[in-house]
Amino acid sequence: MNILALDTSMGACSAAVLCAEGNARRLHARYAEMMRGHAEALMPMVEAVMAEAEIGPDDLDVIAATVGPGSFTGVRIAIAAARGLALVTKAKLFGTDSLTVMARVALQQETAPNGPFAIAADARRGMLYLGLYDAAGTRIEGPLLIAPDDAIALLPDGLHLAASSGADLLATAATAKGRQIEAVLPDLQPSAAALAEIALGTRETSPTLRPLYLRPPDAKPQAQTVERR
Repeated sequence: MNILALDTSMGACSAAVLCAEGNARRLHARYAEMMRGHAEALMPMVEAVMAEAEIGPDDLDVIAATVGPGSFTGVRIAIAAARGLALVTKAKLFGTDSLTVMARVALQQETAPNGPFAIAADARRGMLYLGLYDAAGTRIEGPLLIAPDDAIALLPDGLHLAASSGADLLATAATAKGRQIEAVLPDLQPSAAALAEIALGTRETSPTLRPLYLRPPDAKPQAQTVERR
């Protein structure tokens, strides 16, 4: 099975090809942290990992993308690319939320959680993108858009660790309520390599991919029109 994975949902851009045959695995990946420029960076990454894997578009079985939450523009870039490539190649589509991908990345770090943990990404305006996971990275709750104070009530009793850019906010709110949460991996981002591994492990596909937006866009249509004279 050949899986192409794409992520542009947050503060990084990445592409990966995972080739799996029996117990053999070959992973080719590109990753760069960036706040802007995902659209320009993604396709050169795709070309690079496809060339390294020595496969063509027609060899792809699955194309995976993170569907959010994240930036409005970023989420759409990977989804649009995955949809377009799937139309051309007839590959199947797979999508999952960016927090679950981040949980997979966290478990691959030296400071990997050994019990239940939270992925708490800063969603701005005092809010968090929150996902709760068990020690194996299986989602317990989320993804949610939630205030740190409200998030504390959702945390399992045995959860003492949070990762990503909003972990400090969650830890501070926990302390105010008499709980201790350790904040780690403040620079944690989703990665296409982890997404490809999730896609291979689940073997699930979707007929299409849709963005997962947990908050309305900042830009809103005018409430009323002005009559022209």
